[in-house]
Amino acid sequence: MDDAYQPDLLADHHLVVTGGGTGLGRAMAERVAALGAAVTINGRRTEPLESTVADIRAAGGTAEGISCNVREPDAVAAFFEEAEERQGPVTALINNAAANFLAMAEDISPNGFDAIIKTNLYGSWYCTQQCGRRWLERETPGVVLSIATTYAETGSAFVLPSAMSKAGIVAMTRSLAAEWGQAGIRLNAVAPGPFPTEGAWDRLVPGEDIEQQMKQRIPARRFGEPEELADLAVFMLSDLSRYMNGEVVVFDGGEVLAAGGQFNDFTRLPRQQVKAMFEQMRPEK
Repeated sequence: MDDAYQPDLLADHHLVVTGGGTGLGRAMAERVAALGAAVTINGRRTEPLESTVADIRAAGGTAEGISCNVREPDAVAAFFEEAEERQGPVTALINNAAANFLAMAEDISPNGFDAIIKTNLYGSWYCTQQCGRRWLERETPGVVLSIATTYAETGSAFVLPSAMSKAGIVAMTRSLAAEWGQAGIRLNAVAPGPFPTEGAWDRLVPGEDIEQQMKQRIPARRFGEPEELADLAVFMLSDLSRYMNGEVVVFDGGEVLAAGGQFNDFTRLPRQQVKAMFEQMRPEK
C-alpha cells in the first residue's frame, strides 16, 4: 500500500521522543524520521538508543540518541542543550517515556510510587517546560504530543500510580493548550488502549488467558499495532492537525465504549447464541 503521507511531511522539523529506544517510542521515532524529521531520542539505557539510532540511519533517516533520566530536571535541561547543539532547535516533543506495574494499592511502596509518578508525570512536565521556555523565548511555534492512557479518565484498579500520573498529563495538556495556544504552541495527547510492546507487556499481562480476555473486551477483537499509533502521532504532530489543540484522542479499538455499556458483555458470546437467547426472552403475544 502506498504511504498516505508525503515523504517530506516532517522535513525541517527536529523531534524529541522520550523513551524512544524501545516499544511505542521506537515505532514513533522511526516513523517521523522516515517522513523527513531529524529525531533525537532519549532513555536511561544506552543500548536501545544506539540500536534504534543505527536502524533509523540505515534506513536513510537522521537521528541521535542521548542518555537521560527524565525524572531529574537538571538531566532533562542538559539533554535539551545537547540535543539542540547536535541537530538545531527542537520543534516538537513526544512525551512517551513511562513506567508501570501491577500492584495492590495497599502494597505500593513509597519508592515504587515515586518511580511511576516521577517518570510519567514529572518527566513529561520537565520536558514540556524545557520546550515551552525555548519556543516562547524564540517566539516560534511548537507541538507537544503526550502519551496518556484510556484509564486516565476512568481510573483503574491495580495501576493506581499510573492512573494518577496519566490523569496529570491530561490536565497538563489541556491547561497548557489554553495558556500557550496564543503563542502558536499546540499540546495534544493520545490515550492508547492495549498495545503489546516488549517489556511492558510482560509486566502488565500475567498470562495468555488474561491476554485473550483483554482482547475480547475490544470490539475490534485485536490489539493495536505500534505502526498504527505512529501514523496517528504523525498526523497530530504535523500541520495536517494545526487547528487541534488541547485534545485527548482515544485510540483503543472501541474498548472504553464497549466497557461502558451495561449489556456489552453479550458481544463476547457467539452472535447466534445471543440471538437465540433474546428470542427466548421475548414475551408471548
